[in-house]
Amino acid sequence: MEDYKLRVFCTVAELKSFSKASEIIHLTQPAVSAQIQVIEEYYGTKLFERTTNSTSLTPAGEILYRYAKDILSLYGDAEKKICKITGLTKGSIRVGASLTIGNYLIPQIIADFIKINPRARIHLKIGNTKKVVDMINSSSVDIGFVESDMKGQKFIVEKVYDDELFFVVSSSHELSSKSSVSLDTIMKEPVIVREEGSGTRLAIEQFFIKKGLSMQNLRVFLITDSVEAIKECLYAGVGGSFLSKLVVRRDVINGGLKALKVQNERILRDMSLIYRKKNISSHVVEEFHNFIKNYKYGELYTEEYNVALKRGDCHTPCGGSQ
Repeated sequence: MEDYKLRVFCTVAELKSFSKASEIIHLTQPAVSAQIQVIEEYYGTKLFERTTNSTSLTPAGEILYRYAKDILSLYGDAEKKICKITGLTKGSIRVGASLTIGNYLIPQIIADFIKINPRARIHLKIGNTKKVVDMINSSSVDIGFVESDMKGQKFIVEKVYDDELFFVVSSSHELSSKSSVSLDTIMKEPVIVREEGSGTRLAIEQFFIKKGLSMQNLRVFLITDSVEAIKECLYAGVGGSFLSKLVVRRDVINGGLKALKVQNERILRDMSLIYRKKNISSHVVEEFHNFIKNYKYGELYTEEYNVALKRGDCHTPCGGSQ
């Protein structure tokens, strides 16, 4: 259905910013403005008051926003009921996923979902956890998948999986002969960390706080939002980094990287679905939601992983069952 312009309008209205809306929905700012202009020309009135520091709805914009939310909700309800009658699962799903999940977990889940629902179409938007939260709050995605503590948020949070972080080094690193490493040893190593707003960064910060430490205790030499950049540095034999077992699973299987457990500790974090309490949910979104909740996460890469274990290229700490 032709509801895209209304979705763009609602995103600008909820974020109160054309620039933020353009980042969330992956359009240029002029393209967002053009969409709004088409609606304003249709109604013959301004919908937003724009100043240097703020964007707000006009009285006409307030009216359209209320009706737009109802219209989008009706579209969703109609599609849901028709799909239930026909037995077809089709339509678009807008998914936001944090970097680790978006690059290393959700693609497998999407592939498995499409195998049984070939008429579904998924739009995947990847960013750090903060970006995914912004997407949910602006309704620019139907469902988010993040790996952080989401307590205190205004949306619904459903834990679906336990992820584990390890201290990862190159297989040529002097620590690679070990299966675990102490925090004292880690403090002496040059370390790469993720950027602020990252779920991985937040999990490590929380772990250090529990141990009476802080990120300041680490010898950080690189901060980046690129997991691949981190792995390339590690392959070059430089330092170590705290990474998810999902991120390095194949690298460990191939023997290029070594995942070390922190002695006497497990750094666990929740992987959770997030969505708005008053979510406009279509039939296909509900089906995908249920699919993610019931997915057999423990079987991810099982065959490859068992082969690696038999070869001795991997050790139980880097991939034992959760």
